[in-house]
Amino acid sequence: VQLVESGGGSVQDGGSVSLSCVGSGRTFSLYTMGWFRQAPGKEREFVAAIAWRGGTTLYADSVKGRFTISRDNAKSTVYLQMNSLKPEDTAVYYCAGAIRGVTTPEIMATRSDHYWGQGAQVTVSS
Repeated sequence: VQLVESGGGSVQDGGSVSLSCVGSGRTFSLYTMGWFRQAPGKEREFVAAIAWRGGTTLYADSVKGRFTISRDNAKSTVYLQMNSLKPEDTAVYYCAGAIRGVTTPEIMATRSDHYWGQGAQVTVSS
């Protein structure tokens, strides 16, 4: 399984950034997908996840109402649209693909044994 991210970059406080992640090596549409992030000196944390059909999403409280996760199974791609960014959103963002048996966003949020992308830096300056 390969996950390749694109997007990210540097923005000012209140700005927007989008991330994309293309999956290959398995049937993308069958698996829950998500985004996690890791800030300098901190543990990796859950950001958002979306069920295989795309109808169910889950967000960390810290990003709820500002970030939107979506997916296009025909393109084997998951997206993260980040609006109203804050300096505390600065981190490396990782695309995550659930392993077999992790069937819901809620389960994905509590585990770390996922397939991972290479990471994309997002820097928000005040």
